[in-house]
Amino acid sequence: MATPGQKSDTAGVPLPPPLLYVAGLLAGLGLELAFPIDGPSTAIRVAGAVAGIGLWLVFDGVAMRSFRAAGTSMIPFNPSTSLVTDGVYRVTRNPMYVGMACLYVGLALALSLIWALILLPVVILAVDRLIIAREEPYLERLFGESYREYKRTTRRWI
Repeated sequence: MATPGQKSDTAGVPLPPPLLYVAGLLAGLGLELAFPIDGPSTAIRVAGAVAGIGLWLVFDGVAMRSFRAAGTSMIPFNPSTSLVTDGVYRVTRNPMYVGMACLYVGLALALSLIWALILLPVVILAVDRLIIAREEPYLERLFGESYREYKRTTRRWI
């Protein structure tokens, strides 16, 4: 077994998490082209797009800044060297994934991809089962009781 910080000591996620969100949007686009669904009014789409993209900037921006300040990588293929629990990580254990979901909603609304919105629960489930299910045992192994306490006090999503 690798020691913390070695290149081989990672969560072992199978693919970059953003690809799951992109796949959902593309599947939604394909379904929209084949079976169009009327979207909400332009005003609702614009407001939802602005809100989703704004929330993405907040969640992911603050999370990335926290990772940089802690001196650890935000890329799940790299080893974790610090447990980040401050800032937006006090609200959710996965602010970057929450932020990506907000961006997904914003883009789906901006492009009127209603099928993509319908597919969002499948995307969230895929992130939860393919990514988070590998990251959490890794972080628990790496940080022990500190991570277990963090899990007890902070929600996985929101």
